[in-house]
Amino acid sequence: MNMILHKPHVLMISEITADGKLTLKRGASSKILMKHMSQEATILLHETRAAYDAIMVGSSTIKIDNSFLTVRMVPGISPLRVIPSSMADIPLNANVLDVSVVPTVVAVSAAAPVDRVASLRKKGVFVVVAGEEMVDLPVLMDILYRKFSVRKLIVEGGPTLNWHMLYHHLVDEIRLIHLPFIVGGTDTPSLVGGMHVDSEEQMIRLELSEMRMVGTNLVTEYRVL
Repeated sequence: MNMILHKPHVLMISEITADGKLTLKRGASSKILMKHMSQEATILLHETRAAYDAIMVGSSTIKIDNSFLTVRMVPGISPLRVIPSSMADIPLNANVLDVSVVPTVVAVSAAAPVDRVASLRKKGVFVVVAGEEMVDLPVLMDILYRKFSVRKLIVEGGPTLNWHMLYHHLVDEIRLIHLPFIVGGTDTPSLVGGMHVDSEEQMIRLELSEMRMVGTNLVTEYRVL
């Protein structure tokens, strides 16, 4: 009999340019564009973090941005930080591994090198195994729900994590903070990467639920159908 997997409510949130890009170019930090968000939109981002149980980004984002993933600018408790890293290859000086600030969960696969896993555990992070060769995101959602009491999760991911979360039907809502810029670039990361869909039937369908101005930024919100 198959085990019933549970999952938290998932909100995917991202800043995005008018041409759908997340950064200036491949390998560039998203912080470069985020500093052009209005103060009101930045405050909204931190208010949202304070209202959620956990926040998740991929290991590539950690390597490029070295994010703290904490609540700043507003009162509130920082959410649990969750980093999927199949091979446990997060830099040991990454800000998210400082658990004196906020607890961190690193999800690895069973194939992750033992020494890397041991080094992460030595830093004081919670290391969970979810998947054999790669992190199995549905299993990770179940672990977060059952073992860490996560009921509401924010994903502030890059294109790869965003794709896999959507592909596995794990996202409930999407919030986009629009930046009035065009950056171009055929290989510049966009909101969702991953594989191409083969037909209209495979498109991930959304329903616009809200749109409003927050400072000078348009914010749109969608339900994932």
